[in-house]
Amino acid sequence: MKRVSIFTLGCKVNQYETEAMEELFQQRGYDIVENGKEAEVYVINTCTVTNLGDRKSRQFIRRAKKLNENSVVAVVGCYAQMSPGEVENMKDVDVVIGTVGREKVVDLCEEAMKNKKKINIVGDIKNFRKFEDLNIDEVKLRTRAYIKIQDGCNQYCSYCIIPYARGPVRSRSLESILKEAERLRDKGFKEIILTGIHIASYGKDLKDVDLLNVLEELDQIEGIERIRLGSLEPTLVDEKFMNKVSSMKKICNHFHISLQSGSDSVLKRMNRKYSVEQYKKIVNIIRYYMKDVGITTDIIVGFPGETEEEFKETCNFVRKIGFSRIHVFKYSQREGTPASKFKSQIDGYVKHERSEILIKIGNEMREDFEEKFIGKSMPVLYEEDAKDKKGYVEGYTTNYMRVISKNRKSLKGKIVSTKIIKLAGEKLIGEIEEF
Repeated sequence: MKRVSIFTLGCKVNQYETEAMEELFQQRGYDIVENGKEAEVYVINTCTVTNLGDRKSRQFIRRAKKLNENSVVAVVGCYAQMSPGEVENMKDVDVVIGTVGREKVVDLCEEAMKNKKKINIVGDIKNFRKFEDLNIDEVKLRTRAYIKIQDGCNQYCSYCIIPYARGPVRSRSLESILKEAERLRDKGFKEIILTGIHIASYGKDLKDVDLLNVLEELDQIEGIERIRLGSLEPTLVDEKFMNKVSSMKKICNHFHISLQSGSDSVLKRMNRKYSVEQYKKIVNIIRYYMKDVGITTDIIVGFPGETEEEFKETCNFVRKIGFSRIHVFKYSQREGTPASKFKSQIDGYVKHERSEILIKIGNEMREDFEEKFIGKSMPVLYEEDAKDKKGYVEGYTTNYMRVISKNRKSLKGKIVSTKIIKLAGEKLIGEIEEF
């Protein structure tokens, strides 16, 4: 049996696409082997969000050929899309694909294997207008399943390379989304997570369909008990959106609403399309319509020109909102983006210091949020078997709190009423009530 190993860097979308490519290889008789094992084919699914992502991608490429010098190495994804010539010129690379054409990955690898020649199919991403329908039938090692509903982004934030690597918004057909959801339901998945590069833009390129339509249709599928949204742009959320979403039975009371900065002047330099006051109004709307909602976000510290006063504005705004969790990123100067040419790039030490301050604030807010649920009973979807965790099972509430409970029986994939007992670091300790 032929063997393939796929190295994955980057986001949830990349992870989804890796699983889809693994299925394509399996359908052609390949055995999927772990990273670091010998194989006939290595696929490097690359990331280019930061210069570090590019460097890691190159390291993975070199590592693959060392494992088997006679193997075929295919480089796909964002780094390959942004630098196809650079990737093709690497002596260890045989196939270059980019962010479109991954459905051909098996054919191209076998052609390179047979003819002993390099293949590069990367084209101008701006010319692609159709969603590449990579399906997943088997989700591995998880009880929550991702469904990719769109690709591309039209936002052009000044710090972000993704619109150049992924191209314009391309939405998956509603019919295709529902079919994949039904297949996942038939495999026993209780929760699906909608993902994409910019899911708030879903339907912009289609007629008479938007994200609300997707949610309404998924909400009707029997057997699916939870629907969780991936990262959303603040501008998507308004009274109409929340009024409809709150009437659906299966939408999780958890929203990841990208903030990036709590300073209006920094948001303007980032080319974000909202103010802090608008963001606050959006959060208030969400909390009005949804009880016990968890609101998580991303924040970048050390953006070019960020003054001490602007950073303090962010800290104060974050405290005012009271997020259930924040993800803090230090700004990384990405060549090819407008922000990389901005004056007043921030010193690395300052970025690190600000990151630590904001992480501490985030931890305090998470504890404040989670302590409100101690003594309450909540449904938890368990993801880990007791045998994996020495007698403990682990899972998530609808509002995205991580819970571990003592139980010697397998609860993997089951939603179980659990009483929250206490806070323990970044997890809550629960007590199983019924199953």
